[in-house]
Amino acid sequence: MLSVFVPSETSLKKAATADLAALPDGAVWIDLMKPTAEEDHAVERLAGIAVPTREDMQEIEISSRLYIENGARYMTATLMCSSDSENPRTTAVTFILAGHRLVTVRYDAPKPFLLVENKLARGCPAGITGEMVLMELLDAVIDRNADILERAGADMDAISHDIFEPDGAARTGHAKRYSDILIAIGRKGDLTSKVRESLVSVGRVVTFVTAAIDGAKWSKDMREQLKTMQRDVISLTDHASFLSNKITFVLDAMLGVVNLEQNNIIKLFSVMAVVLMPPTLIASIYGMNFKIMPELEWQHGYPIALAMMVLAAVLPYVFFTWKRWL
Repeated sequence: MLSVFVPSETSLKKAATADLAALPDGAVWIDLMKPTAEEDHAVERLAGIAVPTREDMQEIEISSRLYIENGARYMTATLMCSSDSENPRTTAVTFILAGHRLVTVRYDAPKPFLLVENKLARGCPAGITGEMVLMELLDAVIDRNADILERAGADMDAISHDIFEPDGAARTGHAKRYSDILIAIGRKGDLTSKVRESLVSVGRVVTFVTAAIDGAKWSKDMREQLKTMQRDVISLTDHASFLSNKITFVLDAMLGVVNLEQNNIIKLFSVMAVVLMPPTLIASIYGMNFKIMPELEWQHGYPIALAMMVLAAVLPYVFFTWKRWL
């Protein structure tokens, strides 16, 4: 899908793209979403660039993600998608600055693109350029990552409360509750690692843009905005690292709680075995079939044996409780 945005007074409007051979020359932002070969060729003719393929965008080498070709700056970043779902994922997005026109190539729908599109449709600065659109997109991406980390941190606080300060019946853990907590911890760990990966790639893009504007005539406000974004990326990356450490701590604590519960179960079984051992001994003695057993002639032998078994079970339990072994 091809979307072309053209300045219109105080907003950025989406232009019609029915005729690929007649794309508007005044377009400042061209967004390629899962482009076809015809759309690629049309954009290449208009912007004078080579649109990278999906395989090129997925290269992990920095030199393949950040480079200059024929005066155009190519920048590929890893962005978050579906972070609100149970299966968050990352996707590669390429930003191409050719002249004062921005071309974006993507194969998924990161939320910042829709937010920026709606924002610029409501209003944008006069004389908006592709560089300004790029700044808006990068700023929205950083804000989105900050929101994801903030939500993940709040969720980890709730999980920590469930582990260390369970309410009511939850204090006696069971397999289902522990399984749910472990799954939640695993999901937050996966989400945090993906956000950190995204922040690292966005930080590289911001650094690349900052280095590229040294010889360009960018406004002072845009330069200050880039510096602010660099500081935000660094602080968010540190926060993501802190959150990863917290997730590791909570996971270790959860495994420790599980081990304690298992030890308590084994302890109960061991105590029960010891408690039932004397009655078993007594029953074994009086279950022996010898010809001469004086107790067989006792009139109250049977109830006495039962009483001895009960007493043999109760005395060890009372003793263990008194010694605080239970």
